[in-house]
Amino acid sequence: MSPPATETIAFRMNMNPGQAEEYRRRHDDIWPALSEALIAAGVIDYRIFLDPQSDHLFAVMTRRVDHTLADLPGTDVMQRWWAMMADIMQAGPDNVPVQVDLDPVFHLRAPGL
Repeated sequence: MSPPATETIAFRMNMNPGQAEEYRRRHDDIWPALSEALIAAGVIDYRIFLDPQSDHLFAVMTRRVDHTLADLPGTDVMQRWWAMMADIMQAGPDNVPVQVDLDPVFHLRAPGL
């Protein structure tokens, strides 16, 4: 059986100034139900990086091509997570984090992988 087809995306979010430690703490304590929901929706790898000078968060996500991430906003666990995170990052009135898609400009992959 071959591995599922995947794609990698990246996006930027904005953390409120002075919230790096709290942002990290909350993600260190990520709810198992949220991790399970992300994996069930097709997330294979998800990393978030912080630029401490700008408070920009850069997320890189590898997901199955047949992912169902568009269904997550309708789940209770996603709504509760966003509500809990809204005080430390830029979010819309519905608590959805403000995200800006990033365009790929370079990719290096080792031969044979």
